[in-house]
Amino acid sequence: MRIALDAMGGDFAPGPIVAGAVEAAIDLPELTVVLVGDAEKVEAELAKAPQAPRDRLPVVHASQVIGMEDKPVEALRKKRDNSISKCWGLLAAGEVKAVVSAGNTGAMVASALFNAKMFLPGVRRPGIAAIFPSHQGPIVIIDVGANMNAKAEDLYQYGIMGSIYAEEILGVTHPRIGLLNVGTEDEKGTDLTRATRSLFAESPWASRFVGNVEGRDIYEGHVRVVICDGFVGNVLLKAGEGAVEFLFSILREELARMLPELPGGAGQKVAGSLGRLKSRFEYEEFGGGPLLGIRGACIICHGASGPRAIKNALRVAHSLADDRLNARIVEQLGAKLEPGEAPTPGAAPSEAGTAAG
Repeated sequence: MRIALDAMGGDFAPGPIVAGAVEAAIDLPELTVVLVGDAEKVEAELAKAPQAPRDRLPVVHASQVIGMEDKPVEALRKKRDNSISKCWGLLAAGEVKAVVSAGNTGAMVASALFNAKMFLPGVRRPGIAAIFPSHQGPIVIIDVGANMNAKAEDLYQYGIMGSIYAEEILGVTHPRIGLLNVGTEDEKGTDLTRATRSLFAESPWASRFVGNVEGRDIYEGHVRVVICDGFVGNVLLKAGEGAVEFLFSILREELARMLPELPGGAGQKVAGSLGRLKSRFEYEEFGGGPLLGIRGACIICHGASGPRAIKNALRVAHSLADDRLNARIVEQLGAKLEPGEAPTPGAAPSEAGTAAG
């Protein structure tokens, strides 16, 4: 399987990005990672890894980079030879089955949105899913940043796509769906949330929809899919990341004072437990969030991703690129694939870099 990796995306690219690609290629012998970016810089990083299976790490040159500070739409128009657009071009052309990037999230989403042929049949707007921990196991939050101006129909589709993702990838049986809101009462919320409730109540998914859930309740795991618009979801995601970092910084300070006073190997056990606990909250465990609703697969990673996060993102992309997930989404949305059409890209609908046209 071939996956395109934006080698120039991320706060510290290309070093940790290429290192993660090397690790993934070693761990998954059936995987070919197409490294897209400044060929000279990428080759220099590959030269630092003599163990790299170079025949499965080809490089596609892209002379431009969309930085984190760039305005997505403007950058896509002005920087035609950027690594993000080239990754999407490879996917559209059917040369790869998935795309992974730790670069500018807005540019990643905009590049897909500009090319409606990348949407699965029946999908209105793709959404980014994030995996949160809970007492019952991992839960899916969708959307966390792709669609800031969602309609009720979008949230309804996010519930369906998130539920299928939870079943196919996380192994959850009949996941329940909750709508993120400021209270559990039916009348609470905005016109958007009330319209979304009505759509679910009148749909075949009514039995899985539990209604409103509050932010404090999502970690209980009573629902395994939480839906919201991209603005609310992104605030939730960033607030969660900040809270985890804050809490663990306090724990580290307290442990530093306490560990010298503990007898024998107790200190090591406590430190080990803390490390295992922290790993349950780290984004590196899942690598990134999938952009659901597109042909093929796409994983959008954290800008600060290191080699481990990139390796895991490639692993998740590898599992997502199976046609079964997208085929189920198309089926449940009531759309149809044309005869001979696959839920992953076939013939190229456009050249790389033309999405912003």
